[in-house]
Amino acid sequence: MANSNTNGEHRPSPFDMTTLDDEVNDEHSFPPVTPGLSNSEFSGRNPFSQHFSNGSADNPGSSRPQHNTSGSHTNRESRPGSPTDAVDGASGEELLRRLSLTGQGPAHADLTDVDPRAAHPNLALGGHIISATFTVPYKVGYRPNADWDLKSRRGTSALYDSLAYLASTESPWNHTLVGWTGEIDHAEPKNRTGANGELNSSLHARPLNKSSAPIPTDARYQKHDQSHEPTEVHVKLEQRARLEKQLEQVQGGRVVPVWLPDAIDDHDSFMLKDQHRWRRYGEHELFTLFHYKTNEPSDGRNLRKTWADYYRMNRAFADTIMSIYKPGDVIIVHDYQLLLLPSLLRQRISTIYVGFFLHIPFPSSEYYRCLTRRKEILEGVLGANMIGFQAFSYSRHFASCCTRILGFQSTSAGVEAFGSHVAVDVFPIGINAVQTAKSAFEDENVDRCIAKLRHKYEGKKIIVGRDRLDSVRGVAQKLQAYELFLERHPEWHDQVVLIQVTSPTSIEEAGDKADKTANKISDLVARINGTYGSLEFTPVMYYPQYLDQDEYFALLRVADLGLITSVRDGMNTTALEYVIAQRDHHGPLIISEFSGTAGSLGNALHINPWDLSGTADAIHIALTMSDAEKKSTHAQLYRHVTRNTVQAWTNNYVKRLLTNLSSFDQSGATPALDRTKLLTQYRSAQRRLFMFDYDGTLTPIVKDPQAAIPSDRVIRTLKTLASDPANAVWIISGRDQGFLDEWMGHISELGLSAEHGSFMRHPHSSTWVNLTETFDMSWQSHVMESFEYFTAKTPGSFIERKKIALTWHYRRADAEFGPYMARECQRHLEQTVAKNFDVEVMTGKANLEVRPKFVNKGEIAKKLVKEFGEDIGSPAPPEFVLCLGDDFTDEDMFRALNSSNLPSEHVFAVTVGASSKQTLAQWHLLEPSDVVSAIALLNGQSDQGNVGAVAVVEGSVPETRL
Repeated sequence: MANSNTNGEHRPSPFDMTTLDDEVNDEHSFPPVTPGLSNSEFSGRNPFSQHFSNGSADNPGSSRPQHNTSGSHTNRESRPGSPTDAVDGASGEELLRRLSLTGQGPAHADLTDVDPRAAHPNLALGGHIISATFTVPYKVGYRPNADWDLKSRRGTSALYDSLAYLASTESPWNHTLVGWTGEIDHAEPKNRTGANGELNSSLHARPLNKSSAPIPTDARYQKHDQSHEPTEVHVKLEQRARLEKQLEQVQGGRVVPVWLPDAIDDHDSFMLKDQHRWRRYGEHELFTLFHYKTNEPSDGRNLRKTWADYYRMNRAFADTIMSIYKPGDVIIVHDYQLLLLPSLLRQRISTIYVGFFLHIPFPSSEYYRCLTRRKEILEGVLGANMIGFQAFSYSRHFASCCTRILGFQSTSAGVEAFGSHVAVDVFPIGINAVQTAKSAFEDENVDRCIAKLRHKYEGKKIIVGRDRLDSVRGVAQKLQAYELFLERHPEWHDQVVLIQVTSPTSIEEAGDKADKTANKISDLVARINGTYGSLEFTPVMYYPQYLDQDEYFALLRVADLGLITSVRDGMNTTALEYVIAQRDHHGPLIISEFSGTAGSLGNALHINPWDLSGTADAIHIALTMSDAEKKSTHAQLYRHVTRNTVQAWTNNYVKRLLTNLSSFDQSGATPALDRTKLLTQYRSAQRRLFMFDYDGTLTPIVKDPQAAIPSDRVIRTLKTLASDPANAVWIISGRDQGFLDEWMGHISELGLSAEHGSFMRHPHSSTWVNLTETFDMSWQSHVMESFEYFTAKTPGSFIERKKIALTWHYRRADAEFGPYMARECQRHLEQTVAKNFDVEVMTGKANLEVRPKFVNKGEIAKKLVKEFGEDIGSPAPPEFVLCLGDDFTDEDMFRALNSSNLPSEHVFAVTVGASSKQTLAQWHLLEPSDVVSAIALLNGQSDQGNVGAVAVVEGSVPETRL
């Protein structure tokens, strides 16, 4: 029976048989193992006894996941037995490389496998893992007043198998899966089925690109409406509860769906309409850029809306997780759609245990910086305690981005962010080898398909390519290399055939891009067949269609060569499944070095897909390889794939996460400022108090202090904020009165405090009050003498003399000599002047300052709060307090606020700048531009970074007024 492509044409199947119109996974065509199974692979085993069972090394059915000891060039080395052994004597990239090898040696007993709480008693674990994935493993169809229609969702099968393992008795954990319901539409009528009883119209997530619509295989329904705008669906409370119960029954573990309604009516019924909106930013912006593709520039309006939806979607996940979270739970977040979630969770609980894993590539810093919301994305994922990647290069790119874009200190082993260490590690994912082997070898339908293929291509070598119709999959490069191979080796004419199967892309692309890719491939196929084909020989058999599971495994088993030429790829599980399917045939595998799988499959033939000549040579080498060499190579690949399974990957990831949690103190972590909470509290407050530091908070730190003048935007933002009669706005700075008068004095509504609280000027007043006029200032002459001595010794240093304090600056001095002389000067002053006078020596950003002990910003903060009335029941206590500062002198303000009687939810103490410092603040902002952005948010001036917070508070995306 003929198959239809997306243009309505009919093409023969490679099997000359009917194919299902199932939607396919990114890498292959068959459904994940997890959904719909009875968990026979994982059930019926006691985790407390089976975890010490060592199966056969080459047996994919071994009860315990095995770890590879050979197979790639990195695997031939002796592996460290623990992270402690791994880091011994190592640093930098070598440290991460060794850590990535730990836990992958021969199977051995590990207490974490049996009782994680006993293995890590200091963590107070609850034995519960919450996994957050973008969608649940099922496409959900709505039936009013009846059970929901659940169909296995295609794609990310390895991830879904990992979740099934965590929910099984093989795992020592209790597990809950949190995921979006996906696009919900009305279920097809039950009588609308094809000859095999399957629904002909796909019930999987509808792709955003129309060219990737499901392909009907039954002519009766070829004209069936495949509209991509789902009809409006209303879901009542009892129906939502029914779905959760159904998901738990079929999944084998608790599943909590995330609902993303467009509106909620008075009866708590969810209205779902524009459901594709929640995918758009991730798939159109992140997925494309992470694969080194950029979109055409636009006016930015649509980007504002999609970013707001992305933020709202991640916040909905955070709300759902917090509704089921208990202290001691471990949360694991998966993939690019949820990059903001770790930080949103840490904003709720600063000591929460969060791991993140990215399943796609991470680009280099030069490419990543093209992303408009680059800072917010990095800040979001850095809320995790550990971040995992598929390949070492991806982890290196991420660390580099954190340094180059955020200014965070980083090594190949982690990033110092927000007062804590965020571990970065490499975990190449695996597949469920047992279930893959069963699907490939224990199904009679697969054997029948193989017989058809062998009869059809008798006497010919079969090269198999299975890809999605994306430009990053390298199908065009594959065809060009194959053409060059035929040109160079005429002896292979009529002796080899390339069976290339592609499925339309499910990622949102402009229609012309998808058409160009498809047209280019079609032109290449026609050219190759026209040049090298004949009536008896067709060198390329091209099938742009979906395959069912039987056909897919039949192709993998019958192939003489697997050819994967992706130009950018995360983890290509097709390569792993090909190795399993070639258990008896031992066909070689050619894989692109740009695939995340390449680093794990070191014994495969690695090629650069852009090097057409090299790929053509690799094809010839693979086809002429001796049987002994093929068998030897395949044995090593097979050993790796069957040992490094998805179960082993899951165990390794969780173990490393717990090890990092135990190794690094997380109590000092300071989450990024929750702007949604900030805006909500601001709008609900009647009286508000603001306290801002100046240098490093409102303006960047510069080498010449006199050059740190406020920008026009800072002036306008402060003036707008202070003009609200409900706001009391103070600038509390180490600057002297003259500087503050010159640059801030014209804003009459502002209160000013100079020299760390020595002088105050109240709003609507021009008079400065000296708070230290009765203090003995004779200490200044001794300090000046010391400062002058060290100034003469330190080129580039200078003295700033204020009315009360004295400051020695060395920011212009040599980067190493300046700090050294500052330490010497500080030691001298502490042993002399500080012992004889009631003063303190304070270290700042490239400066030393000496001032009276009773003069500090904390005293001013106390005074301002007291003027409002800090006690509950007082006439007018501030209901909103925002305090921002960047250095140690501002810690006095944070300390004063923390010790006040104000409700904690009313106080926002925010530190600005250095990521690695310990602070008394509860929140963190990166730089002065973020401070101005946050203030503008309160003024109702929404910039791009604030649209998500405003959309959550107001329920709509604001237009910018800046």
